[in-house]
Amino acid sequence: MTVRQVLIVLFGGVQSLDVTGPLEVFTSAARHDPSGDGAPAYRVTTGSLGGGPVMSSSGLGLVPGGDLRQFSAGRIDTLVVPGGEGTRAPSAELIGWLRSAAPRARRVASVCTGAFLLAEAGLLTGKRATTHWGYAESLARQFPDVDVDPDPIFIRDGAIATSAGVTAGLDLSLALVEEDLGHDAALAVARGLVMYLRRPGRQAQFSAHLRARTAQRSPLREVQQWICENPAADLSVEKLAARAGLSPRQFSRVFSAETGMSPGRHVAAIRLEAARRLLEDPGRGVQQVARACGYGTAEAMRRAFVQSLGVPPASYRDRF
Repeated sequence: MTVRQVLIVLFGGVQSLDVTGPLEVFTSAARHDPSGDGAPAYRVTTGSLGGGPVMSSSGLGLVPGGDLRQFSAGRIDTLVVPGGEGTRAPSAELIGWLRSAAPRARRVASVCTGAFLLAEAGLLTGKRATTHWGYAESLARQFPDVDVDPDPIFIRDGAIATSAGVTAGLDLSLALVEEDLGHDAALAVARGLVMYLRRPGRQAQFSAHLRARTAQRSPLREVQQWICENPAADLSVEKLAARAGLSPRQFSRVFSAETGMSPGRHVAAIRLEAARRLLEDPGRGVQQVARACGYGTAEAMRRAFVQSLGVPPASYRDRF
């Protein structure tokens, strides 16, 4: 079995969870031996420029396994670039090292604001990328040649993958393990770490309720809350408008203006969120979940899942 070299970059001001999350996933996966030849699936190493210890943004000291320069000639399978406060003013040497090391890696992955380091090294030019929702606008403004999507928890564009804030690095790492070693290996790692197998990359960073802006008018806020509490109800514009005491036309106009999305899109997002939660209960059948969330039929729910998440409900359930 080929042992894959995973290198996680360390620097001053790194976010510790951006490091330890992928580190634990790949280290746990290294113990998995699908070939039965006793060889580990991964060799996981951390490195800093010069090989000296670094201080994370939370004050946790991290001692690297070596000097990044020692990897200048060898083959890197997976290069992981975490984020943190240290990405705001990175050293020119670190950016230069990334620029030279990335072409020698089979794939490169960033966590959170690590995307800024990849962009600074020119690795995201012309590519789709994501980062922590709070920094997505800044990434797009600072690097206009990067197609920034602030919504997904991770995006894969060719050999480069970028993920959202902190814990999304776990989801991306599990996705890479599943790609290498298969579903069973990734599931074993997830169970060992007491977490979901992984959330689909197209899943939003926020729940639908948190993503939606809260309406300014009290009747509209009450309608928003009622939608969340009653996804199986008749949520047509006519019914919602009547609940708000407005005409359907006026309701649609005002709701869109105050929440940033049409009533139909908001209802669709809330129903999808409710269905995802119910599917995590193995005691509920897909048809039962579809009815409970207002889809009516399992096929209608399947279409909504495929369109929004890229996977049908049954496949989504298998990931938990």
